[in-house]
Amino acid sequence: MTTALVIIDVQNAILSGLGTPDRQPAIDDALDALCARLGKLKQAAHVADIPVVLVQHDGSEKHRLAEGSQGWELRPEIAAGDGDVIVRKRACDSFFETDLDERLRERGITRLVVGGCMTQFCVDTTVRRAVSMGYDVTLLADGHMTADMGRLCFEDVIAHHNMVLDDFDAGDHAVTVRAASEIRF
Repeated sequence: MTTALVIIDVQNAILSGLGTPDRQPAIDDALDALCARLGKLKQAAHVADIPVVLVQHDGSEKHRLAEGSQGWELRPEIAAGDGDVIVRKRACDSFFETDLDERLRERGITRLVVGGCMTQFCVDTTVRRAVSMGYDVTLLADGHMTADMGRLCFEDVIAHHNMVLDDFDAGDHAVTVRAASEIRF
């Protein structure tokens, strides 16, 4: 089984302004901690010669992730390095109208380790789609992030998705949820 690390939408403005004034600092702090974890995992993947795929959302002109804006740029902790694959998308599904599947298959990838933003949108959709396309997926329990959603705080959204996606399957392929510290390439 050949593995790739896939990091979705960890961009400067991914969670900017999505929280209430009293919750935004907690969201920002949690995002910073996430970026540090993903950065360490990305370094470990490079050391182990594991491909790293960075998915970047191209927002419309007035979107916080407007293509080419400072908010659109990848966070420095996970910024593209030599050999990293960048896949640009315009929808929640990282496979939809992108070359992600082609780029994974040309490298013989069968297992994805996935983290990134936003939990209930791009991470959830991409993980489910990957399994249905024949990939085994390890979702990083502490490797995805979102903002609060109405009365649900981001911690609850993340915990819910970790619970729901663990053992999600399609045929012979499934999702396993593991902490970043448990990942060995």
